[in-house]
Amino acid sequence: MVVHNNIGKILAVLSRLYPDARTELVFRNNFELLIAVMLSAQCTDRQVNKITAKLFKKYHNPDDIAVLTPDELAQDIRECGLYRNKSKNIVNTCRMLVERYGSEIPADMDELLSLPGVGRKSASVVLIVAFGKPAMPVDTHVFRLARRLGLSRGKTPEAVEKDLLAIIPPDQLGHVHHWIIYHGRRVCSARKPRCKECALQNLCPSRQPQDGFRSED
Repeated sequence: MVVHNNIGKILAVLSRLYPDARTELVFRNNFELLIAVMLSAQCTDRQVNKITAKLFKKYHNPDDIAVLTPDELAQDIRECGLYRNKSKNIVNTCRMLVERYGSEIPADMDELLSLPGVGRKSASVVLIVAFGKPAMPVDTHVFRLARRLGLSRGKTPEAVEKDLLAIIPPDQLGHVHHWIIYHGRRVCSARKPRCKECALQNLCPSRQPQDGFRSED
């Protein structure tokens, strides 16, 4: 774990830059959030929102999807990457929700991970967004920025998650997750980070003032 002396300053800057940061997925309840998160793997939030705008007009709860075959659901999400595999996982997840959880979304990490197609990142998103529980979903943006900012040297999402959970106050985890994603999308991109425009440049160990950006990825 990297203990960053500037962690407080970094969080203060991010909170000022993105005070309204939140998930960009559109949903009305925990069921819709879970399905949207499952669809979002290797797919942009904008594209997911286009798909779910139609999808949730047809299917309103796990019971509606549980009676479908994967091929039937696939026709509704075919504009999403990996749609055949996702349709299979979503149908099986909805069947499990109906059979085991009374069509409710569980608020427990292990129970969420037992659902087909739900990995640790997706489960963490559901925990912090739907239930306000302390969790740190590590997507590509969080993984990249945590390492660049010196918050973690972890080489896996799990290692980065562990480091962030150790240094970020539990009541700020949900906010920090979204602040980092916003900054990763708008400024600190994977290939061409806009270091000269970055409000964190003086706090970033990966930023070399004279030589430009030094990637740690």
